[in-house]
Amino acid sequence: MESRPLIGVTTSEVRRAERTRPLPEGEPPQHEMALGMPYVRALARAGAVPIVLPPLGIEVVEALLAPLDGICLSGGPDLDPAAYGAKPSPDLGPTEPTLDAFELEVARTADAMGLPIFGICRGAQALNVARGGTLYQHLPAVTDQSIDHRQTAPGWEETHTVHVDPASRLAGILGTDAPWVNSFHHQAVDRLGRGLYAVAWAPDGTVEGIEDHGDRLVLGVQWHAETLDRPGQPHPRLFEALVASASGQRLDLAA
Repeated sequence: MESRPLIGVTTSEVRRAERTRPLPEGEPPQHEMALGMPYVRALARAGAVPIVLPPLGIEVVEALLAPLDGICLSGGPDLDPAAYGAKPSPDLGPTEPTLDAFELEVARTADAMGLPIFGICRGAQALNVARGGTLYQHLPAVTDQSIDHRQTAPGWEETHTVHVDPASRLAGILGTDAPWVNSFHHQAVDRLGRGLYAVAWAPDGTVEGIEDHGDRLVLGVQWHAETLDRPGQPHPRLFEALVASASGQRLDLAA
């Protein structure tokens, strides 16, 4: 039986003890790590064995990543701007600095180990910050607001198109330079991190895709590809590309 690559996926958020509702006969309230099942299902369908990474101290990150073949950085809350040396905007959403520190260390360590990396929404932003880039903290302040980047429609519904550079790896994977996507983000890439290139944009100019041009897959998209898995949609190929790179192969580019 052909082995399936181990892909580590970060948790989307930490549910704080004061917001949980434990059973009366259970333990006292505790912080809980949370990750939507669509992430692990998408990875499994693509041929991976997903491994959820608990957000522990950064001193254990190297050991956590040692057995892995690739990394998926999941979505989640706003990143604390202290991570890239900026002051918080009055419109900054809730943040989890401890989760930020862990996820950024995961991205940096995976980079140093030469692991393939695929970032989704906040994960794409974390990849950019890990490479020394910065973020727009409040998109409505820097766009014409013609695009609703925090849609109220369900996650499986696409609400706007993005333009993808036809010469990019992202376009080659998707097989299109104009996919329809969903949108659930408050922040977005501002200054690009080292070795990263913007390769996809929303109609209002917001960066929607970033990639490294090296042989190893290092890719981030702003939309939630894990929920866009209906027949005929191109987004599952993003997870297939991660699995192929983690297996030391190249995904056959879409026609």
